[in-house]
Amino acid sequence: MKKDLEYIKAHVKDEEVRKRVEAVQKKIDALSKKSGLKLLAKGKKVKKALRTVMYEEELAKLQVELIKLQNWVFENKKRVLIIFEGRDTAGRGGVIKCFTEKLKSRRHRVVALPKPNEIEAGQFYFQRYFAHLPNPGEIVFFDRSWYNRAIVEPTFGFCTEDQYEKFMQEVPDIEQSLIDSGITIVKFWLSISKEEQQKRFRKREKDPLKRLSLTPVDKEIEWMWDRITYYKEEMFSRTHTTFSPWIIVKSNDKKSARLESIRYVLSHLPYEGREEAEINLHPDPDIVQRYHRKSKQID
Repeated sequence: MKKDLEYIKAHVKDEEVRKRVEAVQKKIDALSKKSGLKLLAKGKKVKKALRTVMYEEELAKLQVELIKLQNWVFENKKRVLIIFEGRDTAGRGGVIKCFTEKLKSRRHRVVALPKPNEIEAGQFYFQRYFAHLPNPGEIVFFDRSWYNRAIVEPTFGFCTEDQYEKFMQEVPDIEQSLIDSGITIVKFWLSISKEEQQKRFRKREKDPLKRLSLTPVDKEIEWMWDRITYYKEEMFSRTHTTFSPWIIVKSNDKKSARLESIRYVLSHLPYEGREEAEINLHPDPDIVQRYHRKSKQID
């Protein structure tokens, strides 16, 4: 098969046909690798196995660029904060893992704060988050952030209306101050459809380990879709700014969401060595979009 394809490439002059042959050859080469053969041996369909192999190859190349980015941040004492928000089951954990699994552990942190204790509840709201801001030379990933007060807390009555309104008024100025202090902030919203969320909840309920970890709030979230949508739209409208915009990532397809989120960060920061990248660093505009007030979001 491989020799036949090479023969066709050598003798066909039609550029469109040549491109198609090259695409087929690329797929065959991918499936011929150890990871592809393993998937096929496990009974995976060819199309699914091919997609997985090509995803893993793309991810590996993007992670090489993330290491370059981390080195640049460290050597130049930059401070980078990447915030991940989104509905439950949107895939925040999976995206963060793809960002961090090859990075040097001492130069980055993942922050996922639990419910505030009694002392923290009485503090200035942002105080416990400020304790985890990036130091010079460090990248910090927030798995949920101070935006809990914009959506989760008002949805479930965990804050008063006054506390909510105070937060919404303060957060743009606070983010401006953080940026002025030298912190680069990237705010991601991972967006999924209602149907996809329901599908993922059903999958969780069938998994014994995941089912045991579900909290009472987790079990209510599925039925709070419209209320969360209201607060989400308020958050976008009032906290999306030119200096700290919301970046929406369509996440019904987890693999695409992971790859395109990484691409966005790599394209957003002027790290050294990006010119030698062996992969496209520009995110797909059909998957990654800057929030626009006049546009209607799917969730």
